[in-house]
Amino acid sequence: MAIRFTRRALIKTAGALTASAGLPALSGRALAQEAEVHGLSTFGELALPPDFPHFAYVNPKAPKGGTLTIQIKRAGGNQSFDTFDTLNTFVLQGNGAAGMDACFDSLMAGSADEPGSLYGLLAKSVVVSADRLTYRFRMRPEAKFHDGTRVAAGDAAFTFNLLKAKGHPSYRLILNEMVSAAAESDDILVVRLSPKRSRDLHLVVAGLPVFSEKYWSTRNFEAATLEAPLGSGAYKVARLEQGRFIEFERFPGYWGKDLPVNIGTNNFDRVRWEYFRDRQVAFEAFKSGVITFQEEFTSRIWATGYDFPAINEGKVKKEALPKTDPTGSQGWIYNLRREKFADPRIREALGLAFDFEWTNKNIMFSSFSRMTSYFENSDSKAAGPPSPEELALLEPFRGQVPDEVFGEPFLPPASDGSGSDRALLRRADEMLRAAGCKRDGNVLRLPSGQPFEIEFLDSQPALQPHTQPFQANLKRLGINATSRIVDGAQYQRRLDEFDFDIISRALGGSAIPSDSLRIVYGSEAAKTRGSRNVGGVSSPAIDVMIEKIGQADSYAEVVIAAKCLDRLLRAGRYWIPMWWNASEWLAYWDMFDRPQTKPKFGSGAPSTWWYDAEKAKRIGKA
Repeated sequence: MAIRFTRRALIKTAGALTASAGLPALSGRALAQEAEVHGLSTFGELALPPDFPHFAYVNPKAPKGGTLTIQIKRAGGNQSFDTFDTLNTFVLQGNGAAGMDACFDSLMAGSADEPGSLYGLLAKSVVVSADRLTYRFRMRPEAKFHDGTRVAAGDAAFTFNLLKAKGHPSYRLILNEMVSAAAESDDILVVRLSPKRSRDLHLVVAGLPVFSEKYWSTRNFEAATLEAPLGSGAYKVARLEQGRFIEFERFPGYWGKDLPVNIGTNNFDRVRWEYFRDRQVAFEAFKSGVITFQEEFTSRIWATGYDFPAINEGKVKKEALPKTDPTGSQGWIYNLRREKFADPRIREALGLAFDFEWTNKNIMFSSFSRMTSYFENSDSKAAGPPSPEELALLEPFRGQVPDEVFGEPFLPPASDGSGSDRALLRRADEMLRAAGCKRDGNVLRLPSGQPFEIEFLDSQPALQPHTQPFQANLKRLGINATSRIVDGAQYQRRLDEFDFDIISRALGGSAIPSDSLRIVYGSEAAKTRGSRNVGGVSSPAIDVMIEKIGQADSYAEVVIAAKCLDRLLRAGRYWIPMWWNASEWLAYWDMFDRPQTKPKFGSGAPSTWWYDAEKAKRIGKA
């Protein structure tokens, strides 16, 4: 999909710390005076001047045309990987369709070469008050919804207030410190933030989608709907079949096609998202050409599956690109609301039963590294003992958090690779007994006397080869560990209601962590139905570190606070860390071309690619 790098849906803005002299700096707690700027940044100065022609990693002359067909591989908000029953992806109700972001423009859009920088889209510029609490966005008069009506300041104000009051819990939580959004005129939107606001809240607001107030005034925003909402973005919904596919067409009258933030992107005439409930069936669809672009995550398929006629004939290309952006986190997540997982000794003991070394060699073709941090492949990963700067943040919590936080961060032990390391299982058994569990024949009983039973919940069977050997080790400890695979809609409902024991979860990383982490690890989110804090992490120390990240005045301060957060999360044994890949695996039918320059963070695929008619003709896909 033509992916715009914004704060929309609370996703990352990736890039490198660069600066250009002569542009207003917005990094301090206050400015010397009110300033009007063509963009917003987290730290330092904007790298690009007001008259920049386009981003460096695009081809400004990229041709338009063709169709890109893909499968949803990342989900946020109310989206499901397996199905959809609503086109409103901004509320809790329903299972949201993939690709809907492309139908909506935001005030500003980000660059994949800069972290935490946004440049004008619906808003041409913004006047920032000296205290950085008031933002006066100047709307472009030429900005139009697809029905030809103007995108005015009133629409943006209506949207932000609506998301804060009725949006998905993620929006409501992150917009809590937005005091007001109001239209001073059709041209001027005024957003006021609380003095307690996070460092990046202005970027979050500037990256939100903007809806039509007139359109939604006669509709229930919180309801699921298959009516395509009125948007202003580069694409609009063309056709769909509920739960099977949704197709978007590039809007021919798109008002913003020649803006610097859009040049070289939105290159496909049509973008189609196909849904499959089974990963192998989806791969067969790629092999047959139903899907034309594939980001691969399954090591078995990557190692053995790409041996079929189309790839042997050169019609399909396969590439492993070095991963240049932070990895994020992936693991089995405990539901801490369940009494059986209340004791961290129990949680650590369960983790000892997972033999990563055996799994990596025998199931994943030795393709992965063990994940140890919540911030892999980034500066925010904690290593070694805390620095003096880290200790200064952690000391107030000494005696309230594990002593381990003040030493080396937790690392899961390496096994002997046998698949059932007796030494680690013995250690796990000792920890379980120390936590009050008791053996009753072949059954392990919890301190309450109840048999220890664990259900691994998922919506796909893809992880079963990895999970079953893990479960076999748990059974050796006397724990009855089983799996339950449910359909995507039921899976999402159970997550929203926190009705599970253990799930697998992958979260994206960020070049500059922000206080949007409170949605995932904050105590308030742990109590909020439908929040992304599915595990129920709730810790005053963690809450403080997230606020420190959000209030930091420099990148160095962010890194210090993020390392402290990493130490606290790892010491809490809130998960069983899985694995991560240092490469990005891409496969595609050879009918596309791409710019010579790659973004500094990320591959640029497929948002900067385009359809090549001659290539498509050569492989019979024209």
